Amino acid sequence: MSLRGGTTKQSDKQYYVYMMMSINDQVIYIGVTDNLIRRVYEHRNKLNEGFTNRYNVVKLVYFEQCEETKSAISREKQIKGGSRKKKIDLIKSKNSELNDLYNEIIK
Repeated sequence: MSLRGGTTKQSDKQYYVYMMMSINDQVIYIGVTDNLIRRVYEHRNKLNEGFTNRYNVVKLVYFEQCEETKSAISREKQIKGGSRKKKIDLIKSKNSELNDLYNEIIK
């Protein structure tokens, strides 16, 4: 599943809600972006100071696509409001082994 593509019109812009985990699967980070490949690359390569850098959050384990910024932010808040078990269950519903999905999105 590649996210690479040609140029898009502003109305075709996509937003992503994503979850990443630390190497040892102890820490979960949830974010929103309009460029999933770039954002995950930044996390993986520790290009920004902050939570993901401090806790070694480098594995992309879940993402979903949204058509609008508002819906992506709303979904992010919904996921963040859930328990750790609900987050893990959501991840495992699409990625049962908690594999790093980064290589799949850059193909």
